[in-house]
Amino acid sequence: MRAIELASFSDPWSPRDFREALEGHTVFLVAAAGNRPVGYVIARAAADEGELLNVAVEPASRGRGIARALVRAALARLARAGVGTVYLEVRESNRPARLLYRGLGFREVGRRPGYYRRPREDAVLLRAELGRPAGDAKL
Repeated sequence: MRAIELASFSDPWSPRDFREALEGHTVFLVAAAGNRPVGYVIARAAADEGELLNVAVEPASRGRGIARALVRAALARLARAGVGTVYLEVRESNRPARLLYRGLGFREVGRRPGYYRRPREDAVLLRAELGRPAGDAKL
């Protein structure tokens, strides 16, 4: 997972960040090609709300629908856990991710100025309602 994280983000999670995220009530799903991980998603639930914490796919496997499948599976798990609303932050400049999330029913609900480091950039705050059909999400 570490290699995928380093290849995907300019400000990657540390091994400690992964451990802390996984200590709580999280959904951690991995996509694999054979025995090799090619992508993952980490999400968490708190009462009836959820958050997508991290989504990454190795560069050589991008554009094949892996991130979409991972996010849809994580949203389905969150919905089964009673989550009705899911949030996430995405870099303003990350157009491919923003298009992916829009296609899965996420809508912009705010901004977090200077949220990201290396480089400094605003985050776009997105929200999806899991109880309502949106985009191609099949929850």
